[in-house]
Amino acid sequence: MAGGSEEVFHEVYDILMTMGGSAVYCGEIGAGNTTKLANQMIVALNIAAVSEAFLLARKAGVDPEKVFAAIKGGLAGSTVMNAKIPMMLERNFQPGFKIDLHIKDLGNALETAHKVGAYTPLTAEVMEILQMLHADRRITVLL
Repeated sequence: MAGGSEEVFHEVYDILMTMGGSAVYCGEIGAGNTTKLANQMIVALNIAAVSEAFLLARKAGVDPEKVFAAIKGGLAGSTVMNAKIPMMLERNFQPGFKIDLHIKDLGNALETAHKVGAYTPLTAEVMEILQMLHADRRITVLL
């Protein structure tokens, strides 16, 4: 996710590819950062949606493993689902990404959205959930 001069991007493309699995030119300066923020919004909202949906299934008495098998190949399937649901089924809730980093990224996304006039209520709601989890963790650590 790169922004800046397209000419320079093409000049350094091979170097970028030695550092990562992909390099995509996204536009002028700042475009790479905005693309990264969009990615983080999608990941955070996807995790929240997957968590909520599988809680519903479990509480309704439907086997979450069967739900996963039924929907992972359809439109609802995602890399996030494929990574997180097996962990949830194993009751493994070890974080793969620090909550503080999610908060930072979503804060930057919301700030950018406000600057450009983009309405992002779902991101704002997930930010509130993360802030609550962060506060709860601090309280638990203090006890």
